[in-house]
Amino acid sequence: MKNGIELLCTLGPASMNEHVIRRLEAYGATLFRINLSHTKLEDVRERIKFIQSFSNVPVCLDSEGAQVRTGPIKGGAVRLMENHIITAHAEAILGDKDNFSLYPGYIIDALEEGDLITVDFNGLMVQVMQADKKTAQLRVLNGGNMGSNKAVTVQKLLHLPPLTEKDVAAIKIGLEEGVTNFALSFANRPADVEEMRRHTGEGARIISKIECHNGLIHLDEITRLSDAILIDRGDLSREVPVERIPLAQKMIISRAKAQGRKVYVATNLLESMIESPLPTRAEVNDIYTTLSDGADGLVLAAETAIGKHPLASAAMIVKMSGEFNSTPTLEHLLKPGMNHSLLAEPHGGELVRRIHESMTSKDVEGLQQIKIDTDILSDVRQIAVGTYSPLTGFMDRETLESVLDNYALPNGVKWSMPIILPVQEEDARSLSKGYYRLTDPSGKSVAVMEVSDIYRPDIDSVAQRWFGTLSADHPGVARLKKLGPVYLGGNIKLLADVKTQQGSYDLPPAKLRQLFAYKGWNRVVGFHSRNVAHRAHEAVQLAALEKSCADGLLISPVIGTRKKGDFLPEVILDCYQAMLDKGIYPENKAVLASFSTYARYSGPREAVFTTLCRKNMGCSHMVIGRDHTGVGNFYEPYAAHRLLEKMGDIGITPVFFEAMGYHAESGLYRTEEEGIKTLSISGTQIRQAINENTEIPEWAIRDIVQEVIRRRIADKLEVFAA
Repeated sequence: MKNGIELLCTLGPASMNEHVIRRLEAYGATLFRINLSHTKLEDVRERIKFIQSFSNVPVCLDSEGAQVRTGPIKGGAVRLMENHIITAHAEAILGDKDNFSLYPGYIIDALEEGDLITVDFNGLMVQVMQADKKTAQLRVLNGGNMGSNKAVTVQKLLHLPPLTEKDVAAIKIGLEEGVTNFALSFANRPADVEEMRRHTGEGARIISKIECHNGLIHLDEITRLSDAILIDRGDLSREVPVERIPLAQKMIISRAKAQGRKVYVATNLLESMIESPLPTRAEVNDIYTTLSDGADGLVLAAETAIGKHPLASAAMIVKMSGEFNSTPTLEHLLKPGMNHSLLAEPHGGELVRRIHESMTSKDVEGLQQIKIDTDILSDVRQIAVGTYSPLTGFMDRETLESVLDNYALPNGVKWSMPIILPVQEEDARSLSKGYYRLTDPSGKSVAVMEVSDIYRPDIDSVAQRWFGTLSADHPGVARLKKLGPVYLGGNIKLLADVKTQQGSYDLPPAKLRQLFAYKGWNRVVGFHSRNVAHRAHEAVQLAALEKSCADGLLISPVIGTRKKGDFLPEVILDCYQAMLDKGIYPENKAVLASFSTYARYSGPREAVFTTLCRKNMGCSHMVIGRDHTGVGNFYEPYAAHRLLEKMGDIGITPVFFEAMGYHAESGLYRTEEEGIKTLSISGTQIRQAINENTEIPEWAIRDIVQEVIRRRIADKLEVFAA
């Protein structure tokens, strides 16, 4: 992980898939562990190759080692009552309440009358009544559950080989597949490490696991011969009283680090998250204490191998590590929004907030006013709530020129869109540098602006560089030339009594980030639109979820000023809500939140701008389609793709799509890149069909979406902007 604390993840049924593997790598996993105790030898090579096909994170083979385990039990487990007699077999059998097998089978020959045996952590204790080489009669002294493949502790010193035949064969396979990390389970003595080294070769990295009494006795010698130490607190607690485990952990870490060896800690770090999406307070305190003890890394076992929330578990470790490495002050603890988040970092590093906490419109009545229209008002709001982070106000001349020429702010932070405040010449005559109140079209004061620059740019030059054309047919150029020739630059602050939200669907970045964190989302893909959802949009959205391995989708329609013929914002939102209500999107995988802004009609520049805005909202990925934010034929269909590729890393990953159409033969939605003939679907076609009251096929737009639109028409409500 970036903070220097390592994350070792065990892969199993819950995580042995492309999505989880890629996400764990993105979280900073440093080692993927294959537990040979739960992996068949014939599956080892396939699993190594599977992991390596999706990730560059090194694989570690964790040996079965010198341990005794139960064989398979019918139904997975059986409840044994006190004083019951049960027979243990050397031969592999399917166990039940009367018979079961022990692995390795030769352990039966080492049992003697009177030996005490415990099984796993379920309180089961049995006593050997009699034994021979093949079977042992056991009396249950303390009842409990006995499950399949559970660890067995014989309460006496046993001389078991450090590696099983299966371990040796698996190590050979691992070496053939390029594995260089190996964990030695139940390291009892220095000779065990030497035996492991003999099979792995000198170039391998050996992690010796301290999980038995003998391992503690020979700790210093085992550490000296190993490359790292792993404390398995679970198995260790079978032989060391559980109340002594915290002290044992501190002692092992201290002595291993004195020899310059890394130390990892495993078992019960986030045990509750096997079932629950959130940890207990005791668990997070344990993790913090473990890191305070000096642990170099943390190991997730059942949490990622078989748990219901493998990604949430890994995310919690990353967040806890971030908190551990943060500045430990009360100010850090109390500062709003300073919780360690795995969401995309706001552009520029910090989410801007430009709102007066107490100053209201009455407090600024003495300031000279500057009137702004509804579009500029939406910019004021979005600056104030951080959607345009790192901008804190309207651009001065230097900033505007830098953005137009370099796609970056003067400090080098990448930015594509001019955010300007033009005024008419007659209004500018009375202005000078200083503080002014900004008033909306109704005359209400909405913000205070500190004007720091008043300038008159070459409007044609601005238009050419901004839109790539001077054509009067371009709506962006036409709008720009209607605005005043004088530009004002300077910081703004929204007044406390001015609403920042425009309707219930309008969630500012801070609230969206809070929502995503609450849902446990760390990777979010954004979707920008100014149309109702047709089936191609829907296909792109679902494909983007899969392609980006995202936790969720932010459907983020624009609800600002429209051009004539565009769908009204309320229509778009109602249609999407109908789809959500109908369960079209995967459960708990989609959030609908509008973006109150207006179209600039600036093609690729606007694609970058809207992408950065979604980054500030918490998105890690952004859907970029064909003719993204284009207008007419002014921009090439994939101009946005090329500009984003040219700009490089902007802290949010574009998910590129070519045009998506309907493939009638397969009934699927395919892209142009797949080289097959499809039926095209476009917002323009749909708007035209609705205006002409012609039927739209279900493959183009869902019936439930059409029903919303037709119902509005029947109720004599507007559907399109006039």
